[in-house]
Amino acid sequence: MTVEVRVTATLQKLVGGEKAVRGQGETVAEVLSDLELRYPGFQTQVLDEDGGIHRFVNVYLNDEDIRYLQKLDTPLHEGDVLSILPALAGGFR
Repeated sequence: MTVEVRVTATLQKLVGGEKAVRGQGETVAEVLSDLELRYPGFQTQVLDEDGGIHRFVNVYLNDEDIRYLQKLDTPLHEGDVLSILPALAGGFR
């Protein structure tokens, strides 16, 4: 199945400057693997050396954080939107 994957500036450099690309897969992990095949280096920007999501990266499925769903095993449906964003930190001084 095909889903839209929205990416920020850091990942846009890997995907030819696009703000969104299409990914194929039944789960988030499968989509990331698909994107890695087409855009080498993509997965290393999202996943850590243990295969989990980097702590400084947030992945949302239709505005739901996948950490509160089934993480990388979260199932996808045709037309879903994945958003991959860097975690933001900071505050008011």
